[in-house]
Amino acid sequence: MSNDIKKRMNDMYQRDCLLSWFDVGLLWATVIFVLFAILGIVEDTNIRLVLYISCFILLVFNTASVYAMTKHLREDKDFIYGLDIQHLDANLAAKKQNRSTS
Repeated sequence: MSNDIKKRMNDMYQRDCLLSWFDVGLLWATVIFVLFAILGIVEDTNIRLVLYISCFILLVFNTASVYAMTKHLREDKDFIYGLDIQHLDANLAAKKQNRSTS
């Protein structure tokens, strides 16, 4: 495999990981913001407890799933991104061929 393809695969992987973790950060910020906004309205202690627990579970499971996804992407980077690059290059070649024949 050429160095250019390896670099493209690594760039795609890093971009996917960066955006995934950025989304997790946004989710945490949003859930915490909504939780504190709702806690000002809710007075029942039991409902507050349910809100705390459900938000905690949501954030933990979502964070764990993104961790597992990025780990899987790292392990199968050659297969996943190699296939993407093949399809991207084939589509680009087909577009160039269509432009030249039009």
